[in-house]
Amino acid sequence: MMAFLKGLFVYVILLVVLLSGVTCTEIYHEWIVSIDTTINPLSSPQSVITINGMFPGPLINATTNDIVNVNVFNNMDESLLITWNGIQQRLNSWQDGVSGTNCAIEPGTNWTYVFQAKDQIGTFTYFPSINFQKVAGGYGPIRVNNRNVIAVPFPKPEAEFDLLIGDWFSTDYKSLRSSVQDRESSQLFDVPDAILMNGKGPYELSISKGRESFTVSKGMTYRFRISNVGTVMSFNFRIQNHKIVLVETEGSYTNQITLDSLDVHVGQSYSVLVTADQNEADYFMVANPKMYKSNESSDSKSLEGIGILHYANSLTTVSGPLPSGPDPFDIEFSVNQAKSITWNLTTGAARPNPQGTFNVSNVTLTQTFILHGSKGEINGWPRYVVNNVSYLTPETPLKLADYFVNGSGVYQLDRFPTHSVNDAAAYGVSVVSGIHKGWLEIVFKNDLDVMDSWHLDGFGFYVVGFGNGDWTPAARETYNIFDPVVRSTVQVYPGRWTAVYVFLDNPGMWNLRSQHLKNWYLGQELFIRVFDDNPNPAKERQPPQNLLLCGMFESSLSPVPSPAPAPQAGW
Repeated sequence: MMAFLKGLFVYVILLVVLLSGVTCTEIYHEWIVSIDTTINPLSSPQSVITINGMFPGPLINATTNDIVNVNVFNNMDESLLITWNGIQQRLNSWQDGVSGTNCAIEPGTNWTYVFQAKDQIGTFTYFPSINFQKVAGGYGPIRVNNRNVIAVPFPKPEAEFDLLIGDWFSTDYKSLRSSVQDRESSQLFDVPDAILMNGKGPYELSISKGRESFTVSKGMTYRFRISNVGTVMSFNFRIQNHKIVLVETEGSYTNQITLDSLDVHVGQSYSVLVTADQNEADYFMVANPKMYKSNESSDSKSLEGIGILHYANSLTTVSGPLPSGPDPFDIEFSVNQAKSITWNLTTGAARPNPQGTFNVSNVTLTQTFILHGSKGEINGWPRYVVNNVSYLTPETPLKLADYFVNGSGVYQLDRFPTHSVNDAAAYGVSVVSGIHKGWLEIVFKNDLDVMDSWHLDGFGFYVVGFGNGDWTPAARETYNIFDPVVRSTVQVYPGRWTAVYVFLDNPGMWNLRSQHLKNWYLGQELFIRVFDDNPNPAKERQPPQNLLLCGMFESSLSPVPSPAPAPQAGW
């Protein structure tokens, strides 16, 4: 019966797509998520989370509007959720895969995600979202390709490569998880042991079990889809003797700019074009951390991720010093580069009409949130806070509580301070109202002395401004409202602020979080509840028939209980 109902749910999605005149394909994946103790990227014994025995996990290769089915079998010894970083889950936060939307997949069980890459193109990733598991792997690439009827704004490359770069710890993730919750050892997570490229350690580092290499042919151009899948560090990426051309980020085609190097912050993704226009040889590919200086005489050199760009007919191994990049502490370089990344207003993307058809040049703001990210201490325990509130994950996912009992007994809507900082750090289940089809301005203020980056599920936001010190309304005069890039993860520099605009046209319960894993795990997140009181399922999907129940609903006999009437803000 449950299989029939699941099939009916998928059929309804397909029917809606067909009636809208949009073609799509249904894609099926079956994933077995397990712990592997033999991969050991840095030779030290540790647990690595694999998918079908792979680290990183398999590629999800979709096209705009495709429906993706991922049947996840949890072969680990603890609960699991997978989130789809940057996939907007249009009208369907039931598939988002975070603690506020889904019950976990328990050990020895499986659950199928069914979601649509609705009106999206671009470069994204997936990863485990709970239990600090991302630090152990379980991540992988997502491509959403253009439909054939819509031109890509650059010539078709010879090939595409996924390049997942991220910091890595040789300590087992469960030990790290315990240490970050301890006041004495929490700082041990601040500096990782290496930077990996596609799960492989730096070239010529003695403890690396492998190295990453990409083979190219002279005269050809290639697309590299680069993502920062790390948990702590931003990095600067460059290729010896080669320029890179930035063309896309997290679902938006950018105005094309030619760069010597590119800063990529935690959780971000980019596409760059690289032309093999040098002598046939091997060349270094380098990712070195921002806000950190490697010591030439110590093992910290492992914090330079190093791979190889190999020309097909090369008989020459890599040589010479690594290509130099900007000073890792040069914030102005990074800010200026971020400001130079702008939206291509004239090209189509998921739809044939230009991206710039929908822009922010003349919008009326309906809400403003000013969010300070910082450290706190509650009852002697280290925590990360937003406006001095540290998110405390309830046993019942917010989305279930919202749908079935109006949140009663789980959260109180709009208790979180969106414009001020509480006097003392405290726990809270932070859920705020987002006005449906209103324009929300979010100002992220980083009160830390290290980089941070923020991500919003369910949307792309317009990155309109960067500034130093405290934000004031007068700062809006400095915003770029002509061609700000649209993305879902944005960096916030130490002691500075970043401002974004977002159009809240996607009803659901949406996670707004720090992408830095320790910050997120220790409370730097909240949820935005975007509510549309129209009961038409075309406005927001009903829960799937395979919905998992937990918390206050765990003993329910009905697979999908009846919903409650809509709550009112501030009740």
